[in-house]
Amino acid sequence: MQTVIIVVHLMIVSAMIGLVLLQKSEGGGLGMGGGGGGGFMSSRGTANLLSRTTAVLAVGFFLTSLLLSWLASYDRKPSSILPSDPASQSQPAGPATPISPPTGGGILDSLKKSDERQQNQPAPTGPQAPRSQ
Repeated sequence: MQTVIIVVHLMIVSAMIGLVLLQKSEGGGLGMGGGGGGGFMSSRGTANLLSRTTAVLAVGFFLTSLLLSWLASYDRKPSSILPSDPASQSQPAGPATPISPPTGGGILDSLKKSDERQQNQPAPTGPQAPRSQ
């Protein structure tokens, strides 16, 4: 269904582009140089026909545009950027519990201890693969 409407929409667009290019403008355009009045239609009748046809195609363009936008939003469901799981939402904070200072020392003490452990290890006799700690 949507493909058919897109094809009709593109046909309307191409026909409207062609009609707009054929219309005579103040500066000339593609319709310039017609001049003589002894043809199929007079210049006034041709301008009237082209402008009416352009108006009909413009109405068709707007209708197919609205229909395509409605079809695009038809299957779309509203979504939220917030998580929908109520268990994952945080609850208001209760009374604050005091944070006790670390008993094993701070980050500097733990780095010092790991540095001492590395220095106490015997030196390797040859190349070895790195080990993760």
